[in-house]
Amino acid sequence: MLWDTHMHTSFSTDSEAQPAAMAEEAIRRGLKGICITDHLDYDYPSQDASSSAAGAGSETEPEFLLDVDAYLPAMTALQEKYADKLPIRIGIELGLQPHLAERHAELLAQYSFDFVIGSSHVVHGMDPYYPVYYEGRTEAAAYREYFESILENIGVFQDFDVYGHIDYVVRYGPNQNREYTYRRYADIIDEILKKLVGLGKGIEINTAGFYYGLGHPNPTEDIIRRYRELGGEIITIGSDGHAPERIGYDFGKVPDILREAGFKYYTVFRGRKGEFVPIP
Repeated sequence: MLWDTHMHTSFSTDSEAQPAAMAEEAIRRGLKGICITDHLDYDYPSQDASSSAAGAGSETEPEFLLDVDAYLPAMTALQEKYADKLPIRIGIELGLQPHLAERHAELLAQYSFDFVIGSSHVVHGMDPYYPVYYEGRTEAAAYREYFESILENIGVFQDFDVYGHIDYVVRYGPNQNREYTYRRYADIIDEILKKLVGLGKGIEINTAGFYYGLGHPNPTEDIIRRYRELGGEIITIGSDGHAPERIGYDFGKVPDILREAGFKYYTVFRGRKGEFVPIP
């Protein structure tokens, strides 16, 4: 009976899931509610800039743009259709880059959402999803640059509710998280967490880390615990599901992780305001 507040539908470039199918699966799994947070990544790099030169050719990666004028009415209709079956909130996941701060501010001034996730998907022109991001340097240096990019984003843009999957980069590193720990990057991760706490911003527990075989959520349990130690109170729960079968992925592990980190509540947003829900 948890809320899943990070998921994607066919309005996102990387999903083919129909919104109604996501709602139906959430009901089948007994979720308390959902928030759909489709992707908007302005200036997503072309494939030949983000993938290894071998075999890349001149083909370009589809843009991660969101037709907000179509998205919002469709999500409102979905809310109305399931009003007596499942609470549905309307969110967005913004792919943050420092030069996009003004553009994101203009978007959020024009459109209203229940929930805004700010995430780092592109680091200095490259998505860590692609192997080229790691070429010519150590994995540790690549990870550190990713964390530095989060600080750069927070420094120029703060109009988000939570920062998504703070250690997203470890999903795709050459060794994933075999050599990765919070302690190895504690200096910069603590700086990120302190800034988020000071701004009254939250983080999420993203169970896609389990889906990708990391054995931990994104971010790891140590980071979630550290956020709480530093005074952080806002934490949302999300599967980062891009298909119905991934909704609520491994949510059975979530209550214990949150309680062990010191949380008694998790957070759900409506109209950009947090609502605290007791951990079952």
